[in-house]
Amino acid sequence: MKPTYSFILPIFNEEETLAETHRRLTDVMDDLQAPGEIILVDDGSRDRSLEMMRGLRQSHSSVRYVSLARNFGHQIAVTAGLRFAQGDAVIVLDADLQDPPELIPQMIEKWRQGYQVVYAQRILRRREGLIKRALAYLFYRVLRLLTDVDIPSDTGDFCLMDRQVVDVLNALPERGRYLRGLRAWVGFRQIAVTFEREPRFAGEVKYTFRKSLSLAADGIISFSRVPLRIASYLGLLVAAFALMMIVLVVYWRIFHPVTPLVGYTIVTASIFFLSAVQLLCLGILGEYLGRVYDEVKGRPIYIVKEVAGLAASGT
Repeated sequence: MKPTYSFILPIFNEEETLAETHRRLTDVMDDLQAPGEIILVDDGSRDRSLEMMRGLRQSHSSVRYVSLARNFGHQIAVTAGLRFAQGDAVIVLDADLQDPPELIPQMIEKWRQGYQVVYAQRILRRREGLIKRALAYLFYRVLRLLTDVDIPSDTGDFCLMDRQVVDVLNALPERGRYLRGLRAWVGFRQIAVTFEREPRFAGEVKYTFRKSLSLAADGIISFSRVPLRIASYLGLLVAAFALMMIVLVVYWRIFHPVTPLVGYTIVTASIFFLSAVQLLCLGILGEYLGRVYDEVKGRPIYIVKEVAGLAASGT
C-alpha cells in the first residue's frame, strides 16, 4: 500500500536515541490512522545505529532504511531520504528528539488546510549556551539580509512537504544542498508552526561548531552573490585609498620633505592593508570557485551501501 506519510530521519551515531525516537514517532503514527513509512538514513554511523535499524526493520514493517557508504553529511542524508520517500506528505526530522514528533499532527493539519510546506520555527532553545544562541540568531538575520530568497529565521530541516514540493526538490540538479534554503526558494504555500526546542534526549551533539560554520557558509554562498560584491566594493575602496595616499605623499614630499609620515611606517601599513584586502577577496572567490568545481565534477552526491524495504533510487 502506498504510504500517505513518509518520515525521514537522518542517522549518525544515534544508538542512544534511536529506540526512544522510534517509540515516540510510532505513537504519533498510530493516531494518524493512515499508512506511513519511517525511512532511516544511516549516514556512515560508526556505532550500533545500523544494527539497530536492521532490528527495527525486522520487527516493524513500517520501517525502511538506507545505509550510505560513508558519512556524506546531514544535508546529503536528508536528500537521499527525499529521493526514496513515496508518501503524499513527507516529514523530515532529526533523530535526537530535539525535533519533537508530537508536533507532527499540527503540521499535518496545516497541510490538510492547503499548505504545501509547513516548517517548524523555534521560539526558544532550551539549555543552549548564550554564545550558541547569539550566533544562531545573528546568522539567520544576516542570511535574510544577504539573500534574495525569504528564508525564514530560526528554522531547521524539521518540516512537512507536499509530494509536489518533494518532486521539485528531487529534480533540482545542484549538488551543494542547503535544504532549508531550497525549500524556501521553490515557493508554494508555506506556513510556520512554532515550538520550543528541547535539548538532545541522549548522547553528544553531532553538529559541532565547525559543521555549523560550514553549513552557514553553504547557506550564504548558495543563495547570495553579495560577498562577491563586497569584494568589488573593497577593491574600489582600496583604489580610492591608494589614490588619496599618492596625492598626500606628493604633497608631503614637496612641502614637508622631512615629515616622519613619509617613510617605512606608512609603506608598511599600506602593504599590510592591501595584502589583507587581497587575501579576503581571494578567499571569497575561492569559496565560489570551489562550489563550481564540485558541480562540474559530476560525482554522485551519495553512494548507497545497503537498502531495506525501499525501491531503488538514483544518486
